[in-house]
Amino acid sequence: MRHIVIELHTDAPAKPAAGEPCTGCGVCCALETCPLGRLRFLQRRGPCPALRWSADEMRYHCGLLRTPAEHFPALPTALVPFAARLAARWISAGSGCDCDADVQP
Repeated sequence: MRHIVIELHTDAPAKPAAGEPCTGCGVCCALETCPLGRLRFLQRRGPCPALRWSADEMRYHCGLLRTPAEHFPALPTALVPFAARLAARWISAGSGCDCDADVQP
């Protein structure tokens, strides 16, 4: 068994069970970088540079999905919606938690 220590915001929601709806806990992105993040940041392990804490919503979000122009400065404004849809597909947004990490406080 391999142990990895990750640091997340103290107010982050609890990690859901695999397959349950995403809570924005940030565990998955703190551990690994998704395929799109791997291409953009040239790294495989987390924390992903695009992982963003939202104090207003008290949860984490993917910056590649929420603010693609921030991470792709040369992206034409007209392509921002397409980039966001592509990011959603590549991170499988809306399909439930796919992180099977055993989280301990």
